[in-house]
Amino acid sequence: MNAVKSCALIAGLVLVAGCGHGSYHHGGSQSSGTGHGHGTDRGKEVMAAVEKAVPDPDKAKRVQEALKEIMEEATQSYKQNREFHRKLYELNTNYTATPEEFTRILDDLNNNRMRTGAKILVTRFKIKEMLTADEWKAFTDHLNASRARYMHGHEAAEGKEGKKADKDGY
Repeated sequence: MNAVKSCALIAGLVLVAGCGHGSYHHGGSQSSGTGHGHGTDRGKEVMAAVEKAVPDPDKAKRVQEALKEIMEEATQSYKQNREFHRKLYELNTNYTATPEEFTRILDDLNNNRMRTGAKILVTRFKIKEMLTADEWKAFTDHLNASRARYMHGHEAAEGKEGKKADKDGY
């Protein structure tokens, strides 16, 4: 049983360390479009993509409302995940913390991500049902072009392999 606890502790610490490596920690944006900076711009571009792809203004408005739901859910999830990470960092400073304490927080974090993913996926399919195949293709083409502009700068900042080259080669 001690081996299981040791493995759980090591896995927990690895996950805690990995929590600090998301793109939102390194100048990227995981903002859903309702925050500041690139996320706000990205949200505006997503809404503009709907206007370009969907000729019916009423349908476009319904799609935009559904997209706002996704953005709000993502924003809420991001805030909750930051709180889970804060709890993990705090627990990591506690010398007597048990593997079960780490596991409980990690379970809550993962459950939160799964709930968010499920909600976003349901809304994505609602949007898809509102659009014709041609509108969907035009919409996603606009999104991909927008994402490519953001990713180009992100990839350029990190280097060709997608990882930031450090002077020490790490």
